[in-house]
Formats: sequence, structure tokens, C-alpha cells
Amino acid sequence: MGKRKASDDTNPNHDFCEFLSELAEYEKNVTRDIHRYSAYRKAVSVLASHPTRITSGDEARKLKGIGEKIAKKIDEFLQTGKLRKLEAIHSDSTNAAINELTRVTGIGPAKAHSLVKEGITSIEELRKHTDKLTHHQIVGLRHFEDFEKKIPRQEIEQIESVINKELKAMDHDLKITICGSYRRGKAESGDIDTLITHPNFTSDKVDKKHKNNMLKNIVTALEKCGLVTETLSLGESKFMGACKLDLEHPTRRLDIRLIPYDQYYCCILYFTGSDMFNKEMRTHALEKGFTLNEYALRPVGVTGVPGEPVEIHSEEDIFDYMDFPYKKPEERG
Repeated sequence: MGKRKASDDTNPNHDFCEFLSELAEYEKNVTRDIHRYSAYRKAVSVLASHPTRITSGDEARKLKGIGEKIAKKIDEFLQTGKLRKLEAIHSDSTNAAINELTRVTGIGPAKAHSLVKEGITSIEELRKHTDKLTHHQIVGLRHFEDFEKKIPRQEIEQIESVINKELKAMDHDLKITICGSYRRGKAESGDIDTLITHPNFTSDKVDKKHKNNMLKNIVTALEKCGLVTETLSLGESKFMGACKLDLEHPTRRLDIRLIPYDQYYCCILYFTGSDMFNKEMRTHALEKGFTLNEYALRPVGVTGVPGEPVEIHSEEDIFDYMDFPYKKPEERG
């Protein structure tokens, strides 16, 4: 979700999800309490996928991932229509300023805290002090309004078609997958997370120079056709930037990761999400004697040391090795 509110009118519990998302952002950006942040995010995920309206804290507690404190907040919200904790957060100008500044792409909690200490407390103020920002943050500020907007599925489909056309013309064997909420079948997404690989590009036989040139050539091709309009950063395996379909459309955040072919499917699984589904998969992997991350699935020996990665040729292979029932991307939250 990153910097955006979880509000969805098709979700019968969207108002709970909204205030819990706001509390999560507060814990991440202001108190920097990642444990609490994760607890709120998990509750949002559970409530968002619950098919019916929750009518009490007790009912909420029966759901996996919702504890007593969150259940009490749901009761308070149901009884009063508001939350004392949120009202206190809103009335504290420092909290409000930090939360506002972290909405800019590239500004994390630490940078927001230091800007607020210098008296910069709003996006408007920030525009007068771009000398204090990195290139990434300046681009984030320039396209602030555009980056805040959700991207409709149909627009991502059009962007995907341009990427496919341009890159397949460059090399027909390139494999391209847009992950995140788009791959999970959602109606809109916050950004466009693209993974790219090639059968000749494996972790054991690619030197840095080749890797570096490969991603550069991909980005150059997308710049030439007019799709990529901004570069935030370009490393040997990750590009962060922005793209724009045409003058009628807003500027959108686009990330491209170049992945070795042997790691591609573990990466697709990881970047498709949801976060909660990934946690569930990792926990299950450990129970079955494996360790799973975005690069590989490895068996864990009796010594507790992970062995060589198992050979993976599809997402289904990962589920099979772990003896975990396959879930289609749209069933992953």
C-alpha cells in the first residue's frame, strides 16, 4: 500500500481498514514502531478480505490476526464514530507534518523528521526548499499529485502492452511480468512493479557489465518510445522512475527489476504479494524444512544451514515442493 489509504467501497469493512491504515502509517512514520505497524497492516488485510460487515469487537477478535487492542478500537469506532487515539494524532502538528511529508516518494520517516525540525511542515513549504532534497525526492515532489492517484487496471494493461511491444522487438526471449496488486487482479494499483528476465541471464554466468548494460538498454528503449519520462535511480538490476502513456494520462511510478532466470519465479511470487500471503508462505516453508525468500527456495538441513536452491520452473513448483495448495494470484489477498 505504501503511501496511500486503503479505502475501497466494495469492502464492507472499509471504514475500519481506513482508520487502521492511518494508525499503521503513524506507527511506521512517526513512532517508527514496526511491530505495531505490522499488527495494524495484518488487521487491515484480514478485514479487507472478510466478506461481511463486522458488527462488534468480539466478532472481530474471532478473526485470525485481530487482538484485544484492535477489537477495542473497533468497538469504540462503532459506538462513537471516531477514535480518541486518531484525534490526538491529528491534533499534534508534528505528527501531521511528518505524515504529510512522507507521502512524497523518496521521503522516508528519518528525512521527514529532519525536515520538520527545520520548520518545513507541509508540501507547500517543501516546494520552497527543494535545495534540501535529493534528485529522487525532487521528482517525487514534482509529480506529487500524480503519484498519489491510483492507477486503473485498464491503464496498466495499456502500459504493459507498450513495454511488451518495445522489449520483444529488442529481444523476443525477454520475459516480462507486472506484479503487485495488478497481478492479484485488483481494479487499481499504486504503482507498476515490473520484473524482467531472459533465459540466458542466470545468476551463475552473468558478469556485472553485461547485467548493467542489459537494464540500461531496456530503459533506453522505453525512453525512446516516450513511455519512461523520469529516472529516479538506475542500478545494475533495479530501475526506479516514472512513465506516462500520453498527454491525457498522469505520470505514474514505474519500477523495473532485472532478475536472473533461475530466481524469476521466487521473485514473481514475492513481488505479487500480498505481504500477509508472503508471510504465510515463508512460515509454511519453515514448517516443511525449507527457507523461502525472493531469490530461492532452499532445503534446511539438520544443522539448520540452508542447502543449494531447488530448481524452479514455475510458481506452481514452489507450492508443490512445500506441499502447499496452489493459490492463483487473485486468491492471495
